[in-house]
Amino acid sequence: MNNSNQTLRISGLVQTELELTATQLAVDIDAEFQVADIATLLPKRTGAAVQLQGLLQLCVPAPEATHIGLHGSLDDFHASIPLAAVCDRGLIVHHLEGAILSVDQGGPFRFFIPDHAACQMDEIDECANVKFLDHIEFTVGKGHDNRPQDEQQHAALHAEQD
Repeated sequence: MNNSNQTLRISGLVQTELELTATQLAVDIDAEFQVADIATLLPKRTGAAVQLQGLLQLCVPAPEATHIGLHGSLDDFHASIPLAAVCDRGLIVHHLEGAILSVDQGGPFRFFIPDHAACQMDEIDECANVKFLDHIEFTVGKGHDNRPQDEQQHAALHAEQD
């Protein structure tokens, strides 16, 4: 599958709804928000990313937006997490080794929260690191979220992915 025309849709309570390609994320967001390789923040990961803060400057969420919905339509996976807890640490990976992320790499985009445990919130767990990301939605209160609700469901989800 060619992801070169895949876009990341930004919607909900924002001043400007957007549809951005991986190249636009890499070019249209200020250099201060670009991360050449997330291995500097997440030692077991790699890839070029943009900090969520840079995306927030482009779309400008409404003051009443409390949650960010991370949606991956390929695997119908959805996580809705408190925006305040991740606005200064969230990363959106858009390239790996100079190429747009393939589906095998979790593309078209991947969302990561470095040191997600440091958020000290039950809503922010490893499953808030969403692969196949193609839509970010800003909401008042928690939006659509189908992450596992208990340890058994969580273990089953990760067993499917191995």
